[in-house]
Amino acid sequence: MAQTWSALKALGRKIAALRPEVVFFLTPHGPVRWEAVPVVRAARLEGNLGRFGAPEAHIVLRSDPTFAEAVAAAAEAQGVPTAFEAAYPLDHAVVAPLLGLRAGGFPVEDVPTLVIGLGLLGWRRLMRFGRALRAAAHDLGKRALVVASGDLSHRLSAEGPYGYAPEGPEFDARIRDIFARAAAKELLDLDRRLVEGAGECGFRPLLVLFGALEGLPVETEVLSYEGPFGVGYLVGFARVREDDPFDPPRLARRALEHFLATGEYLRVPRSLSPLLARPRGVFVTLHKDDLLRGCVGTVEPTQPTLYEEIVRNAVAAAREDPRFPPLRPEELPDVRISVDVLEPPEEVVSLEDLDPRTYGVVVEAGRRRGLLLPDLPGIDTPEEQVRIALRKAGIPPGTPYRLYRFRVRRFLERP
Repeated sequence: MAQTWSALKALGRKIAALRPEVVFFLTPHGPVRWEAVPVVRAARLEGNLGRFGAPEAHIVLRSDPTFAEAVAAAAEAQGVPTAFEAAYPLDHAVVAPLLGLRAGGFPVEDVPTLVIGLGLLGWRRLMRFGRALRAAAHDLGKRALVVASGDLSHRLSAEGPYGYAPEGPEFDARIRDIFARAAAKELLDLDRRLVEGAGECGFRPLLVLFGALEGLPVETEVLSYEGPFGVGYLVGFARVREDDPFDPPRLARRALEHFLATGEYLRVPRSLSPLLARPRGVFVTLHKDDLLRGCVGTVEPTQPTLYEEIVRNAVAAAREDPRFPPLRPEELPDVRISVDVLEPPEEVVSLEDLDPRTYGVVVEAGRRRGLLLPDLPGIDTPEEQVRIALRKAGIPPGTPYRLYRFRVRRFLERP
């Protein structure tokens, strides 16, 4: 167990540096339900390793019942049933890992922790519950840590307490590989006979963890793996990359995932970065198979923040562009998203002030208004740019009009 203990301490140091504000702890040895995911709704929890001869190995956790309620609401939106559970003596799958994280410097007793038991639901449903955890953290405006506890195979050795099964080593090797590559969808492709034959207890918590990370740019690292006593122990670390925290296409995709799953707009978190808190006009464009699949935008902001403008226009591009049928959920993985954030338009008096590569244009005559974004394929001159904008606005030739230009920042979805 030396490798595992050392890796847990290293993991504790990594987590402490990230300063999470809430912990969602998934345990297979706490409350168990067939029909729902059990969520422990309690203000205080404690436990020790007394049943293993170490009563001094003791943990006290504090929680907040409102966290349980936020998770239940987000899970309901994902179609996943939950059930509140009362406080219980913390099990070893909670206490033992937290002792290691604490030894590494993560103040486990100072960070509110929501303990979540084992729901014996379908695999895809458990991944949807992971998405619900992410949505709950977003709604709470908290940086969240998700801990998926549990062993890998219990059947690695004939000398172990559970004996040997050939599925054991194969299962552990597959999980190590999937985790190292953050290949979440491959979990769903595993043969159920392999999973059952391995005699594991950590697979379902892992499904929830990867559900929480689904669709995000993730870096993973296997810190240790060993199989003492014929039982597989893996310590791994997964972190959402935030190379550019201002990522409008990623926000647009999250907005679409949420709306297509729940029929509701993504809610605004309690705190926003300055870039997302300002109001701006936005165009959201969807392409599928290199063909336009929807585009809706606003020249001037209609929402209080850029965050809300992106969310609303992403949904409108997917569902309200009259040129296309509403986007179906199964289409979304094949859709690429771009977001144009508009600077406020400025009026100009001459075509000489335009450059179709640099500026978009707006034309106005009475209540008629037309817009064309900059840097569009096949539009190389200001005259052509303005002519198309006038046609889009329905402004007849020879009609006096006002002319505006604007700059945009175009954000393309990262592969």
